[in-house]
Amino acid sequence: MRRLDEILAYNRHFLEQKAYEQFQTTKFPDKGLVVLSCMDTRLVELLPKAMNLRNGDFKLIKNAGAIVSHPFGSIMRSILVAIYELKAEEVCVVGHHDCGMSAIDPDRLVAKMKERGVSAQTIRVLEHAGVDLRRWLRGFAQVEEAVKNSVAMIRNHPLLPRDVAVHGLIIDPHTGKLELVENGYDHR
Repeated sequence: MRRLDEILAYNRHFLEQKAYEQFQTTKFPDKGLVVLSCMDTRLVELLPKAMNLRNGDFKLIKNAGAIVSHPFGSIMRSILVAIYELKAEEVCVVGHHDCGMSAIDPDRLVAKMKERGVSAQTIRVLEHAGVDLRRWLRGFAQVEEAVKNSVAMIRNHPLLPRDVAVHGLIIDPHTGKLELVENGYDHR
């Protein structure tokens, strides 16, 4: 059975059993929290449990490396919507040790794109249009520095209310231990 067929078959069973009832909540985060985290599979269940967060407690935004790379990109837009429309009051940026973004080699990634069928001409067109693929695909060397950079991008955003605390944490993806990098209460 193909993956999508498995998902849809399971979903029919899920609905028949009314398994969704245990997850019902509102769109507003009960704990007033937005968490920006890495998309790493090890964090899917570990991160909320390590932070004592349940379904409905927080807004979760995920991307590669928990990186805010542009002040007017989709990550920052999501944070601002959560604050202004969904009553979030604090933000936590949570990076993690052993992050794949710390080992990203943009040249190797572009080579893999070409191997999978992206033409060299497409790459050239993007570069001539001003897209610096290697810069856009670049990761980071130190997770602590990456967390600090994302926290600073959020905290210093001209549209962020000054009373919103922006915290920075690092989680161990094996144990769930949290390390404090930035205490947002110290900067309000």
